[in-house]
Amino acid sequence: MRLDEYFPAERQRGMAEYMRKFAAEFGIQDFSQPERIPNTRRALALAEVARDEGKVDAFRHRAMDAHWRDGMNLENEEDLLTIARDVGLQSTEPEDEHFDRIDEIREEADRIGIQGIPTFVIRNLGLGGCQSFEVLEEFAQQAGAKRKVAIS
Repeated sequence: MRLDEYFPAERQRGMAEYMRKFAAEFGIQDFSQPERIPNTRRALALAEVARDEGKVDAFRHRAMDAHWRDGMNLENEEDLLTIARDVGLQSTEPEDEHFDRIDEIREEADRIGIQGIPTFVIRNLGLGGCQSFEVLEEFAQQAGAKRKVAIS
């Protein structure tokens, strides 16, 4: 889906600026806002395959780099196969159970009002989208988390 079909122009400009600053905090200086929101259902199901194989963290890191740094398309079958091979997945074909997991997670997110990815859920509270550490910290505290170590 094209961003301009989903968000008004003013919000897109604000989102693009926020994302550029957010990316810069991680050393990404050449970030450019994509023109469309990819349908990542298949990529997420493949991440569930990676979870089953104990490689979900490696898969997530590679998929994020592929999308944000390498310009790969998370809707494209060949690009997904490349990502799967890069992290050494034994199976590159998600099964119905993997798609079912994604659908269940999406239904839960809808129930608590989450529309963005990534999604963070603690108890019955949800937070979506790219967030700073400070926002995530506040969210965790609102959900009842207690700080174990002082952060300086």
